Amino acid sequence: MTDTSPSEQASLLSAALPYMQQHDGAVVVIKYGGHAMGDAALGRAFARDVALLRQSGVRPVVVHGGGPQIKAMLERMGLESTFRAGLRVTDKAAMEVVEMVLAGSINKGIVTDFNAEGTRAIGLSGKDGAMVRARKATATEDGKPVDLGFVGEPDEVNPAVLRTVTDAGLIPIVAPVAFGAGGETYNVNADTFAGAVAGAMNANRLLFLTDVPGVLDGDGNLLPRLTVSQARALIADGTVSGGMIPKVETCIDALERGVEAVVIVNGKVPHAVLLELFTDHGAGTMIVPDGAGIVPDSAGDAA
Repeated sequence: MTDTSPSEQASLLSAALPYMQQHDGAVVVIKYGGHAMGDAALGRAFARDVALLRQSGVRPVVVHGGGPQIKAMLERMGLESTFRAGLRVTDKAAMEVVEMVLAGSINKGIVTDFNAEGTRAIGLSGKDGAMVRARKATATEDGKPVDLGFVGEPDEVNPAVLRTVTDAGLIPIVAPVAFGAGGETYNVNADTFAGAVAGAMNANRLLFLTDVPGVLDGDGNLLPRLTVSQARALIADGTVSGGMIPKVETCIDALERGVEAVVIVNGKVPHAVLLELFTDHGAGTMIVPDGAGIVPDSAGDAA
């Protein structure tokens, strides 16, 4: 049941029309993870919102993570997780579990949620259609190189299979598992994977659903819009710190790959994706290239 009257519902739909027209045919890559993946009701609500995007002419691509689920399965199978330089070391046995969880149970569970909402979704990984080739990730700890095993970084993205799927009216649900030049399988950070895919797709938007409001200033206030230079300055002066640094850096990388705008969205807000794309309220922080004009949608500012 809804708390709004029929006339209020009609008014909301009418107000959304200009944004629907603006984003008709737009490619929107959404990185999905965090709190919603562990909550069945939130998962179904997310699927319903993205189904509405597809019905409205948007071409969504969903990239998902699964860190907590991987951790739980490794423990269940008696495989110990070790972390170096803040990253999970993934040996061959762990990689088999990672692929089983990411490209298997998680991926197909999300596909099921989407299909239950009357849309058509298809589960993929970066290995399908030679979509994402990865190279071995490098890291250092105390100034020394660290071997992370089968942890990879995107090296080359072929978006052909994603274009075929979206052209057919389906929603691709993509697990961040990739193949290496020698046929090995790599686990790729989902944020990094989503950024590389969005760049290769020349996406109009890349949305990162997170558990935080967005990028905050030194007083804890939300910054609704940033340029690349402004974002880099916030990292340099320490305003952006901790886990937000790699997320913002991934946003910048995606913009340099050709994405029009990237938004760090508060996924805790109900219908955050719809608020961001189809209203003038927004639900996070939009980052745009230097020199970009006001992006005419819902970054939560004058856009």
